[in-house]
This record gives sequence, C-alpha cells and structure tokens, in this order.
Amino acid sequence: LSCGLLACLSQLVSATALTYKLTANEKACFFTNVENKGAKIAFYFAVQAGGSFDVDYEVVGPADKIIMDGKKERQGDFVFTAGEAGEYRFCFNNEMSTFAEKFVDFEIAVENEQRASIPSKQGTSPEQTSALEESIFKISGLLSTITRNQKYFRTRENRNFSTVRSTERRIFNFSVIESLMMVCMAGLQVFIVRFFF
Repeated sequence: LSCGLLACLSQLVSATALTYKLTANEKACFFTNVENKGAKIAFYFAVQAGGSFDVDYEVVGPADKIIMDGKKERQGDFVFTAGEAGEYRFCFNNEMSTFAEKFVDFEIAVENEQRASIPSKQGTSPEQTSALEESIFKISGLLSTITRNQKYFRTRENRNFSTVRSTERRIFNFSVIESLMMVCMAGLQVFIVRFFF
C-alpha cells in the first residue's frame, strides 16, 4: 500500500538539483515547464563559492512576465503558485563580476496540488487510508525541511571554509613579508655598522 502511494506521489513532483559554475560576466538561465495552472513551484539557490558569495537572479514566467528578481543575493528559498501554464525561466547573472567565478547550488521543483488516491485494501476503512495518506504527506514535508536545512548548513560550511582558506593565505603572506623585512633590517644594520667603522 505504501509503495503504491510513493509511486503515485513520485509522478506529482518533478525537481532538479544542480550545482553550476557561473563564470565572470556570464548570465545562465534554466527552464522548467509547468503543465497546470496553480501548480506550486519551489525555487532554492545558494552561492557556494566565489567572490562575495552573491549573485543576481531573476524568475520569468510565460510571456516574459518577471515574477521575482534580486540583486547581489547570497541565497534564496521561494515557493510561489504558477499563475499560468507554460515555460518558466530561472536566470543567474554574474555580469557584475569582472573576474570572479561563482558556484551556485540550486533546485527547482514543480508540485501539483492534486493528491493521488490510494487504492484501498479489502477490510480497511477510508478513514484509515486517509490517515495513512496524511501521515505520509507530513513526513514528506518534514523531510523536505530537513533537506533544506542540510543545504543551508552545507552552504554555511563552504562559505566558512572559504573564509578560513583566505585567512590562512593572508597570514602566510604576512609572515613571509615580515620575515623578508627582518632579513632586510638585519642586513641594513650590518651595513650601517660597517659604514661607521
């Protein structure tokens, strides 16, 4: 019974989870087709690495209608209802950056509002079937929340690791410069002492 329900539910949701390398001065768009008006579209993105961890984004619906956009955002998590059926475009823009490439994790999910009906087994009441169905939908919602939290923590880990690498590089460079300055000062002191005698 539960396998049948999961098989029915898998046809109701289509999703794409990708990581994309956005080069400097690049605009990249990704598309999804929504078959039914009123379908829910979930859109999540996070800049994992590069520059100041920010990117411009834009969501465009059918007939080139801009649904949402943002400038220099680090991450976003949106759910909206499709006003009409058709092709939706999700664009990331890195044209503000002259040299920094960025890695963007994103996910686009389209979910229809209709729920599949499970065939009832002999000897079970419709109340038992609907209670099972509701439990599965609750578990699915909680699993989605856990997945989004894991993505958020992964993004934070990547950003903090990038900050640590940058700090290590600066400390190393400062140490090298400081060592060279000490050698130069020692050589200058020897030269000045020899100059006086």
